Amino acid sequence: MAAIKTAYDLKEPSHLVELTEVRRGTPMGEYLRRFWHPVGLAEDATATPKVVKALGEELILFRDGNGRAGLVHPRCAHRGSSLYYGKVEDRGIRCCYHGWLFDVEGNCLEQPCEPNMGSNRDKVKQPWYPVEERYGLIWAYMGPIDRKPLLPRYDLLENIGNDEILDTDDRSIGSGGPVIADFNWFQHYENVVDPFHVPVLHGTFSGTQFVEAMKEMPKVDFENFDLGVRVTSYRNLGEGKRLRRVTEAMIPTLRVVPSPRLDPAGPCTLIGWVLPMDDTTFRIYTVGRTKQKGDLQKIRSRMNGKLWEELGDDEHQAFPGDYEAQKSQGDITWHNHEHLALSDQGISMLRRFFLRQVKIVAEGGDPAGVAFEPGKELIHSPAGNFIEELETA
Repeated sequence: MAAIKTAYDLKEPSHLVELTEVRRGTPMGEYLRRFWHPVGLAEDATATPKVVKALGEELILFRDGNGRAGLVHPRCAHRGSSLYYGKVEDRGIRCCYHGWLFDVEGNCLEQPCEPNMGSNRDKVKQPWYPVEERYGLIWAYMGPIDRKPLLPRYDLLENIGNDEILDTDDRSIGSGGPVIADFNWFQHYENVVDPFHVPVLHGTFSGTQFVEAMKEMPKVDFENFDLGVRVTSYRNLGEGKRLRRVTEAMIPTLRVVPSPRLDPAGPCTLIGWVLPMDDTTFRIYTVGRTKQKGDLQKIRSRMNGKLWEELGDDEHQAFPGDYEAQKSQGDITWHNHEHLALSDQGISMLRRFFLRQVKIVAEGGDPAGVAFEPGKELIHSPAGNFIEELETA
């Protein structure tokens, strides 16, 4: 007779290190460092130094008097005082302790306490990372400089209509919770390829959070493509029409998710980038084509008719959303306690895809999706909400 087991017999929890941990030297950390990541909005880089956190590293973001953005390690190369207290000037950032001046590429320009402003100053380098600006975001490349790819462009954000603008948002649209989410980035990222939670969590369990059509349990096709996993969901809209909804989880951290409010129909109008700040915190930067600034926030889900930050503790329990479902898995979920089912096909595919890519980088190769030749940095996505006529017999 089989022994009866209770929760007492639970095995020691563990997680997939290769997918979740992002510090320098970890498999995923080294993989992610081969791409550009948004670390702020363009307006975040000013003459006042700002602390930003990305991939387990605290850094200082600033903009010099000539308009160039810079991203440097906080500890001054002289004796370690933080450049958070530095003064930004035309040519760079000056340390508050002994006045050493560094430009946006870490070159030491002045050492005021030394003869001739430092005869050997050209031998000192403040640790720094390359930055570029595009789509209203500041991007950083934090990997080996000899493998630095071109900053990508995305067709969904390139063809702007006459009545559209490019809007940016750093309030983590899609996380369903606070601006900085306090759990592992990958268990959130898997949500992109999990269409079956939509009619349960967003459609019935907490009330209709989007639109009535999204309450229907979809028929789903999952497919691998060269840059990630694509999910195509089909819902019957009645009157001889159906919704074909295409969503992509695209390397390295892109959420290409069309509006769950189905407005507008057609190609996806926004892209979100998940920034792993460390192993247990992340945020999302979003860029979208909108009619006016602020439209991006209108697609956020509501529970009990309220935004997440407007809910009380009892309402968070009674009307859970993405944040509650994902955060409650733990700061890093226990992968060895899961029992994946057929509806989790997208999750399994996404994990296998990233494990393959991580292995390629660990073995010295270049990951998929990086371009080094000008003209090849444009990335296409077929994501969107498409209303189609059903065929009649």
